[in-house]
Amino acid sequence: MKTTLNAKFLPFVLAFLLSACGGSDEAGSGTTQAPDMGAASGVAQEVVPCPSDPGITYICGLMNAEDLLSVGDTGMILTSGMSSEEVTGHLYLVNPLDDRWEELVFGANYSQDHDTVTYANCPGPMDVNNFSAHGLALHEYSANQFDLYITSHGAREAIEIFDLDMSEGIAELTWKGCVPLEESIMHNSVAILSDGGFVTTEFAGPEGFTPIFAGEENGGVKEWHPGGEVSVIEGTRLSGPNGIVVSEDDRYMFVAAFGTREIVRFDRSQDPAVKTTISLDIVLDNIRWGEPGKLLTAGGNVEGGGWSVVEMDVDTLEVVRVGGMDGDAAMQGVSSALQVNNEIWVGTYQGDRIGYFTKQ
Repeated sequence: MKTTLNAKFLPFVLAFLLSACGGSDEAGSGTTQAPDMGAASGVAQEVVPCPSDPGITYICGLMNAEDLLSVGDTGMILTSGMSSEEVTGHLYLVNPLDDRWEELVFGANYSQDHDTVTYANCPGPMDVNNFSAHGLALHEYSANQFDLYITSHGAREAIEIFDLDMSEGIAELTWKGCVPLEESIMHNSVAILSDGGFVTTEFAGPEGFTPIFAGEENGGVKEWHPGGEVSVIEGTRLSGPNGIVVSEDDRYMFVAAFGTREIVRFDRSQDPAVKTTISLDIVLDNIRWGEPGKLLTAGGNVEGGGWSVVEMDVDTLEVVRVGGMDGDAAMQGVSSALQVNNEIWVGTYQGDRIGYFTKQ
């Protein structure tokens, strides 16, 4: 049943990721609790005291902030919030200038306005009490106004689609529709295409995580365009396909193969797409654009514990490590890296914090 999807998958996801990354299920746990939803009214929350480790600063109170995105030129950072046994789904907006944040879905500036023409197959509004925000993607369609796509689990498996309006100096979030996905598959990341469509990754399916542990192909990349149906792109099967981004012209698609620890570049100008594979020494998770022509990814170190952030040049495919922490750091399970000026911000699929450090 769909209502049990997230409860069914998440414990296995956490156990799998922790074992794959050499982490502990106690790593990253702090003294903070999930934020009081009654207090989340679109007003920035007080910064939660959060002792930092040498070389990294933490902001606490943000639960399971698995993915991070810069919100255009606003200077703000958007993070997802995956649900877990005692935590509901969240969507956080962080101000890097003062480390304050607000919760958007449960705030006073959240509303629903179903576009039944574009999203005719969507059965109705997202259940805010039973969702899990996983992968994020943004497209700025006007100054400080954005389409926001979220890979969500919970009451249904779908890409949930919102309008995020920050043109008036506040964050107004409006749910617009959804594109339902196959219920038996946990989809992971999403990237928006130039026509308003998207691509999304099939991370784990009915067979569980055994094929990913074995480095076997178990899922591919799905594509959707307005007015069409969701379909798998030929030739994209990988082992635990995870993070995904596309180039501005939609030609190149970069996908993290979690099970084989690779970034795979697909050239979509050819049919089927031609792929190039780059091997890494981390269990990579999400992928984000960094400096021009560079990608950032993050994940657990294959050896020695802890985690690393890695930068890749998309032309030369050269890879360099730009930061990370050892296994004694309070924050583990790092799943996303985002460059903001000369800082790298990181999120985690399990824990009560995000962090940032100066890029090496």
